[in-house]
Amino acid sequence: MGVEMRIVLRNYNKIDNSKIDDYIDTGGYKALEKAYNLEPIELIEELEKSGLRGRGGAGFNTGRKLRFTHGASGEEKFILCNADEGEPGTYKDRVIIQGDPHAILEGMAICGYAVGAKKGIIYLRAEYPYVADILKTAILQAKEKGVLGDFQIEICMGAGAYVCGEETALIESIEGKRGEPRSKPPYPPVSGLWGKPTAVFNVETLANIPQIIEKGSAWFAGIGDPSYPGTKVMTLTGDLVNKTFIEVPTDTTIRDIIYKFGGGIADGKQLQAVQIGGNSGALISPEYLDTSIAFDAMQKIGATLGSGAVFVTDESRNLRDVVCRISQFFEHESCGKCTPCREGTMRIHDLMQKICTGDGTKADLDLLTDLGEMMEVSCFCGLGQAAPVPILSAVKHFNLLDEERG
Repeated sequence: MGVEMRIVLRNYNKIDNSKIDDYIDTGGYKALEKAYNLEPIELIEELEKSGLRGRGGAGFNTGRKLRFTHGASGEEKFILCNADEGEPGTYKDRVIIQGDPHAILEGMAICGYAVGAKKGIIYLRAEYPYVADILKTAILQAKEKGVLGDFQIEICMGAGAYVCGEETALIESIEGKRGEPRSKPPYPPVSGLWGKPTAVFNVETLANIPQIIEKGSAWFAGIGDPSYPGTKVMTLTGDLVNKTFIEVPTDTTIRDIIYKFGGGIADGKQLQAVQIGGNSGALISPEYLDTSIAFDAMQKIGATLGSGAVFVTDESRNLRDVVCRISQFFEHESCGKCTPCREGTMRIHDLMQKICTGDGTKADLDLLTDLGEMMEVSCFCGLGQAAPVPILSAVKHFNLLDEERG
């Protein structure tokens, strides 16, 4: 507990990301060779036994997703890497790619072999043009070396839409359409890109796969929390002494994240709240600091691990203003496809603006709660369903009204 352990960041600042030989010298692409000596179903079973779950926010079992895609009918299949890192305060995918781009390529190729896909696409946010250059160099060198076999990888640049972090909106964007989520089912493993079976994985998820194949599922399953094994890359921002990034086992507590790795609250002030998982994460009060960051443990306290972004506010911050700005973000980023999200995010922001001016009442808080709970169950995709989470948690755990109006 409280000790950093680097798996996906094992090569960060240790190799030159522009030289494939540096990656190969550390054992790179050995896992892909090992995978080729297994039957695809054996490879999938190994990943299932590892317990690796998605690191992008949904927490779905990686091996199971591959099994669904493997079993889907169709001669053409795709592996997509979701590098559309849109959560404010999150930069883990950028750090992973900058430190070790070939780990992502190798992970994609392993997944491609497992499901019978010959093509992979990395969907990269438009704000990362220099990261695209790193990936282009890595892809070109991998092709020249022939390490990926007949698996082809290309890059598709997004246009800065937050909703395209949702896998079906991402797929729509790649197809050249407006970035809006699709109805599900069918799910992407059955009908994804161009209607073909498609497996979509986060950057961090893919970067774990070569090490799991190389060292075995039992090794990975023995790290961190058994229900969500392995490590998690966390990005630390806000009122902390150390604004940095770390990779820790998933049984690490929020307290250790803030006070050991983050160095505590800056200027000797007291912690007011911590938000984990980006703007869509719940605002957590100090009483829950001894909760581990594991996916299920966070859910039990009404919070989410999400992307692993950690945003800390001290006692001097106006939490109402923080929540109001979050509500403004979701109003702006809603794609507008479904009425509950399009109208709900707008109405939540209106109410938060009223509360921020000091004119809010208990009736406004009740309306916020009713509206948020309705959105959680009626919005079309994860954006709208998660938009009220920080607001609902703030209403529940913190006083958002002036004392005389409380």
